[in-house]
Amino acid sequence: MSNGIQDKVVFITGASSGLGAETARHLAERGARIAIAARRKDKLDDVVRQITAAGGEARAYSLDVTDKVQVKDVVDAVIDDFGRLDVIVNNAGLMPIRPMVEVNTDEWDAMIDVNIKGVLYGIAAALPVFVAQQSGHVINLSSVAGIKVFAPGGTVYSGTKFAVRAISDGLRQEVGAHIRVTSIQPGAVDSELKFSTSGTAADNVLDFYKIAIPASSVARAVAFAIEQPAEVDVNEIVLRPTAQEF
Repeated sequence: MSNGIQDKVVFITGASSGLGAETARHLAERGARIAIAARRKDKLDDVVRQITAAGGEARAYSLDVTDKVQVKDVVDAVIDDFGRLDVIVNNAGLMPIRPMVEVNTDEWDAMIDVNIKGVLYGIAAALPVFVAQQSGHVINLSSVAGIKVFAPGGTVYSGTKFAVRAISDGLRQEVGAHIRVTSIQPGAVDSELKFSTSGTAADNVLDFYKIAIPASSVARAVAFAIEQPAEVDVNEIVLRPTAQEF
């Protein structure tokens, strides 16, 4: 019996470690056919080896999500290699935490490019495919910081994650007749994201992340959204450590 995940082709960005890698492994265990992409091809290859050694199917693609041509080319390659695309998980993200008075515009630019434009470029590449086949599922990784502003220090990061949540809801309203859209909003999760911060806020971020829950928690949330019947669209999932107030 199909579990709603079996044989679906799932493309995950930012999958060389953390949430993306764990989601890839978990969905592969459930029978999905996995395409993973990130800048660190060597790390991706490790994840592919783990999946194939366990009897799953996976391929890796080198990708910088800030390059819209690359994103389109990789999505096209995934479809060529697997024959179709059923789900895109826009997971790649950055979280450099720093008070705005330090005016680090390079970090602001990087977050906008990866956290917002990277999501939009993923949608732009997958959406025509989903429209043509009258089915598909867009899953975007937002954050609890996209529900409540994480300040001081996380103001711009929160802005990007509010944007992802808004984009997800707007997309759902536009294409929801046949295409599902889910925004996943995790709290503190054990991943490399916490190492995006350097400088004045680094110690505070690492201390905060002592309560982090494992990346497998998010992987299960993604699986829950995918495995629902086609007529059920899980629009938002918010999850965080029990001990996390914000």
